[in-house]
Amino acid sequence: MSGLLTPIAGESKKRVCYFFDSDVGGFHYGPGHPMKPTRIRMCHSLVMNYGLYKKMEIFRAKPANKREMSQFHTDEYVEFLSKITPSNMNNFVREQLKYNVGDDCPVFDGLFEYCSISAGGSMEGAARLSRNKCDIAINWAGGLHHAKKGEASGFCYVNDIVLGILELLRYHKRVLYIDIDCHHGDGVEEAFYTTDRVMTVSFHKYGEYFPGTGELRDLGIGKGKYYSCNFPLRDGITDESYKSVFEPVITQVMQSYDPSAVVLQCGTDSLSGDKLGCLNLSMRGHANCVKFVKSFGLPLLLLGGGGYTMRNVTGVELGSEIPVNEYYEYFGPDYKLDVRQSNMEDMNTREYLERVKGIVLDNVRKVGGPPSVQMTDIPRTADDYADDNADEDMDDPNERLPMRQRQRMIQPDMELSDSEDEGEGGRRNHQENKTAEKTTTEAEQTSSSRKTPTASPKPATPAATSETATSVAPVQEQEKNDSESMEVDTSTTTS
Repeated sequence: MSGLLTPIAGESKKRVCYFFDSDVGGFHYGPGHPMKPTRIRMCHSLVMNYGLYKKMEIFRAKPANKREMSQFHTDEYVEFLSKITPSNMNNFVREQLKYNVGDDCPVFDGLFEYCSISAGGSMEGAARLSRNKCDIAINWAGGLHHAKKGEASGFCYVNDIVLGILELLRYHKRVLYIDIDCHHGDGVEEAFYTTDRVMTVSFHKYGEYFPGTGELRDLGIGKGKYYSCNFPLRDGITDESYKSVFEPVITQVMQSYDPSAVVLQCGTDSLSGDKLGCLNLSMRGHANCVKFVKSFGLPLLLLGGGGYTMRNVTGVELGSEIPVNEYYEYFGPDYKLDVRQSNMEDMNTREYLERVKGIVLDNVRKVGGPPSVQMTDIPRTADDYADDNADEDMDDPNERLPMRQRQRMIQPDMELSDSEDEGEGGRRNHQENKTAEKTTTEAEQTSSSRKTPTASPKPATPAATSETATSVAPVQEQEKNDSESMEVDTSTTTS
């Protein structure tokens, strides 16, 4: 181990890169669907109107192409996503069943472009971190952690997180993935379930809840045993309770695993009042998790994720008074930026949390030292050098490419409302609503830059291709050693 990682007091100012593409807000999953890409545009509006853009560089990443997506996903699945549209979907009935597209993951106009934007931002953010061009990279359009190697799941089609981690593995021996979404990060865990070069840590609601994975005893298999860490939670966990388990676990992970880069999925459906969530974190409690991870001073890729209450998704720890912006009306009736804990009962007793925390910490301590692999310098290509030159050119705001103005798919105004009836169960029971006749149009211009497509990652070691991010056997086939001692009742009590 190279040294114990601990939070750093009084950190120096971080270089932050923020990725945003205005087109991402124009896509529409369909009437009544809880996933609304417009939330990313609402968040960006606050970034601009609060003046946060002055504290970071804003870029528009080049959308990922099919070749880049195929670094993790199967060629057949990527080809299917690139071809299917609402107008020809009847020609792909068998493929839709095979790839789990439909219902939760519907076919909509611009589906492949939407996936390309999400994946491109995460991949370029990881690339800039690896090239030491920033300390923190942000892509709120990313964090789609349910997508599998050859299958869509839970509103997610392309797993931008896995693609970003693969980019980081070109330069980093070990990458830590942390997930604070209300739902288990099953797609990312499955991708790296057999390797010790990526450790996944997920804090999530477990029980009769989507996706139904993330048991305490799911530890990984083979070389990856103990490199998957799951902390199953019950309904209603509060800021204080969450902090009491999050900080000790992450501290132990940092010390035992000794990562050189971190990816944090910041799904906001863990906030109080989320439509599909069942936790009870305040905005401050959620932000403190991000702040704590940042305090270790490692290269950090911040991604979005779940979050189905519009005003919650856009929240950050700023002044509570909302500056006037094009989405101002959607923050009514109080027009304040604040999410507080509700009075819902916390089913996570102190005894339960301490028992689970003890088991998790014991497992984390079993993590071995850094992998015995020879890290070699990644050969540079002509495209790589072109990227650096392009980045230097884009340092001048006058030289940056203008933001695209087109908006092919308009999000109906009604779809921004948090009062619509989506039915019980959310992910499997979408109640269709009448779409509003009025549609919104928007022309945004932000300083942005493009980069030449990154060359296909050449892994630092053979493990990055042969053992990393492979589709593994179902969770049911994993090792069950010592399972009896780790069984914990995670059932919830209904009031």
